[in-house]
Amino acid sequence: MTDLEIAQSTKCASIFEIGAKVGLTPDELIPYGHNKAKITEQAIYARKDQKKGKLVLVTAISPTPLGEGKTTTTVGIGEGMAKIGKNAIIALREPSLGPVFGIKGGAAGGGYAQVIPMEDINLHFTGDMHAITAANNLLCAMVDNHIKQGNPLNIDPEKVFIPRCMDMNDRALRQITAALGGPVNGTPRSDSFCITVASEVMAILCLASDLPDLKKRLGNILVAETTDGQPVYARDLKAGGAMCALLKDASLPNLVQTLEHTPCIMHGGPFANIAHGCNSIRATELGMRLADYCITEAGFGSDLGAEKFLDIVCPAAGWKPSCVVLVATARALKYNGGVAKENVAEENIPALMAGLSNLEKHMENMQSYGVPVVVALNRFPADTEAELNAIAAFCEEKGASFACSEGFSKGGEGTKELCEAICKACEKESHFEPVYSSDMSVLEKLDAVAKKIYGADRVVLTDEAKEELARAEALGFGNLPICVAKTQYSLSDDPKKLGKPEHFDLTVRSIHISAGAGFLVCLTGTIMTMPGLPARPAAERIDVDADGTIHGLF
Repeated sequence: MTDLEIAQSTKCASIFEIGAKVGLTPDELIPYGHNKAKITEQAIYARKDQKKGKLVLVTAISPTPLGEGKTTTTVGIGEGMAKIGKNAIIALREPSLGPVFGIKGGAAGGGYAQVIPMEDINLHFTGDMHAITAANNLLCAMVDNHIKQGNPLNIDPEKVFIPRCMDMNDRALRQITAALGGPVNGTPRSDSFCITVASEVMAILCLASDLPDLKKRLGNILVAETTDGQPVYARDLKAGGAMCALLKDASLPNLVQTLEHTPCIMHGGPFANIAHGCNSIRATELGMRLADYCITEAGFGSDLGAEKFLDIVCPAAGWKPSCVVLVATARALKYNGGVAKENVAEENIPALMAGLSNLEKHMENMQSYGVPVVVALNRFPADTEAELNAIAAFCEEKGASFACSEGFSKGGEGTKELCEAICKACEKESHFEPVYSSDMSVLEKLDAVAKKIYGADRVVLTDEAKEELARAEALGFGNLPICVAKTQYSLSDDPKKLGKPEHFDLTVRSIHISAGAGFLVCLTGTIMTMPGLPARPAAERIDVDADGTIHGLF
């Protein structure tokens, strides 16, 4: 059966039953139908002083076109924890419609390790993405309206920084000209769109601790400059309150369930290659208050989502993870060792050993933060015992725990060994420290991430990036953490450099101020904040029957 067919064949438990498993009462849930709900502000507040459980981060080696199954592994861990009698909850990001209809398809796990209702989650869910899009575009509309209505703030139309957004892959909107058609339509200017999950409003929603913090951060968005070079913030346009009103419900975490009816909090969805790649602080913090183990994931490889989780999110939230789970597959390691995609199912020990350099670097990355590491090998039917033994021996040699994960084919039964290894690792002492300190300069922070995490020789800034950095420092933002936008396919900024690249420069071509989110976005390589659809988008395979049954979603 396909993932969608498996999901559709499983009857959801009542969302009130799922909430009860982690102590949430019916009046602490706002149901969206029978099988999904928002968790109320009162429920969050009531548990603010409750003892926190262990925080487990799931990350992965460098992604390949084959898919490594990080979300599947995370969901499988949530199911497996229940099998071994542990009180656990998983905290995931919400899927973006762009990849769902683009190249990736759905993003709620796979096989027998999925979150349901799968169709709802991958489509409109509880409307969070739409609310974020609306709040972002309200601000954009208010900027252009301000310019049209006399421009009392003296905004320079050529220095508007906030892009419009849409939760869809649409390359035609990357660069546009707005307000054509004469003076009645406003002042023409160059504009752009980013995908919703790359917007600063998305990052703000995921990093805000509560509604007052959300409103303050929204007001702090740097939207433009005046003609004499002075900054203009969203608060100057009196936009923060209305934006926060649009996001009031979206700020509440969502509760759903796995195929085995274990609880999952799903909230927020920034990409890790063009944003910070982690679900909301509110969701994960609540997860730690509700359960003994909260398992969350960070997007793409450890050089992206995990680095940002550990260097941006954890310091902001005051967290110290107890364990990092590093997901790998034998076929991805062979791909990194030079095997063509169509041949990765064949046993190839030499290529596997060559590809282990990628796993080694990701292991070193996570160990450098002082947190115990468990390597989870997401097992596929074609994997041989020789390959599994080689990976296990390598992990043992490098000081990391190792366990196979078969959540895709067996659900929680297939991750019990992994869950035992995670619980054992969580008993070890965590000496967590970010890779850079807050008092470092932006260049020092970039240098630390580029050299320690990516393995670069040096950081190179283009002239444009130098000017933007100088502007950021002049405005008082030189102390912010950095969010590097980089290809997910390589540890370097070149997607063609697989394995463990060496002797390369990291080129930063642009630096954007995300004052509301509280970080500087450093764009490298050819990374774009608005993806495009492939030649054969996943949308071509998606359909719906007369009775409303969806097909082809994943």
